Amino acid sequence: MRTPRKARRRPARTTPHDHIADDTVWPRVAQELADDLAADAPARDRAGKTPFDEVARLREAGLPGLLTAPGPGGPGADWHTACRVIREIAAADGSIGELLAHHCALSWATRLLPPGPDPSGIPAGEHGLLAGAVEPPRTESGDPSRPADLALTPAGDGTYHLTGRRFFASGVAVADRLVVGARCATSGDLLVVLADPAHPAVFTEPYADRVGQRLAGAGTVTFDRLPVAAGQILGVLPYDEHTVAPYAGLVPLALRLLLVHVTLGIAEGALAEARDVSRASRCAPPAPTGPERAAHTGPAPEEDPYLLLVYGELATAAHSAAAVVDRATEALAHGLLTAHGLGVGERSDIAVLVAAAETVAHRAATDITTRVLGLVAPRSPADPLGADPGFDRFWRNVRALTAPVSPDHRLRDIGDHYLHGTHPRLTLPV
Repeated sequence: MRTPRKARRRPARTTPHDHIADDTVWPRVAQELADDLAADAPARDRAGKTPFDEVARLREAGLPGLLTAPGPGGPGADWHTACRVIREIAAADGSIGELLAHHCALSWATRLLPPGPDPSGIPAGEHGLLAGAVEPPRTESGDPSRPADLALTPAGDGTYHLTGRRFFASGVAVADRLVVGARCATSGDLLVVLADPAHPAVFTEPYADRVGQRLAGAGTVTFDRLPVAAGQILGVLPYDEHTVAPYAGLVPLALRLLLVHVTLGIAEGALAEARDVSRASRCAPPAPTGPERAAHTGPAPEEDPYLLLVYGELATAAHSAAAVVDRATEALAHGLLTAHGLGVGERSDIAVLVAAAETVAHRAATDITTRVLGLVAPRSPADPLGADPGFDRFWRNVRALTAPVSPDHRLRDIGDHYLHGTHPRLTLPV
């Protein structure tokens, strides 16, 4: 096992946008940032470097502050706005969309979970980028890439020491704060801890071999007796679904749905870029088989019936998935507004809609990102329009997000709920 290394850190850059959740401002900010990220996305994906520059762009645009949950920590965006911004960014760069999704979900988690000793949550004005995971790892102890759970050991006077090693899907080495779930060594309680990754007792080790989502900043964090004050305990995790309030049960659903928006955004970005390539080309790309690669060279793309058929199918798949995802988004937004008045049945209905959104969006995104590879296939090395546009990154990014999620489990929960009215299990994010 390699020795963990301290990561290089760049200072946070703030702008007046840091505290803005104005509906007249965020669409322009998100669109400008998405255009900026899309311009060099293929080159950055090939380089696969730790996303210091990308996170600097996020800070400069003020998105970490915008995507902070509304509450004592600051005037963040509402749920609908957060989902739309994350999907917009994911269409340009799926990795950065995932990084923002985890940041946003962690911010909401600190609002939804029962509070710790200090109920104020993340300190006001701290709108930096969050990374980590609040749920215990769902892996076997023998997997070296997903280490055992973190432990909090009381050190006296209400303070603790945080020890252990944990893999996180995004934000390692670039986050301003880590929000992690750890088990108290004496009481067995699962507590949510706010940690400073710049502390000398925190070591980060980026994971460079990820097939997709290479710029999300995945990696391992090691805590070597990190001092934790009582004010850094942000909340308490429930032991199981029988001890959690329905409102707190929205925590895993929030992350799952945000990652669905990332997945759908990647597919929408791939389809839009393929359309731009097809419009720029004067003839459809030939290939031996399949309607995606029309075997003739006469008509312009807009006149090619085979090309029109394929784009019609893919656009319909994207629109259909978006409709299901938007319905789940509306339901979860209503649940967040209902707050502690949310009932078990309502939480179950939301869980079913999120599961349906995952299933439909994952299938659509996999199909779209696979088939656009045929739409933009190079015709010949000598053709100036045949240069590799880096479309494989869309497929790889979608696979990295969808492969760990079993559609059979989601469909089983949906079917059981529809047939018997059974409440879906409180599954943790995967």
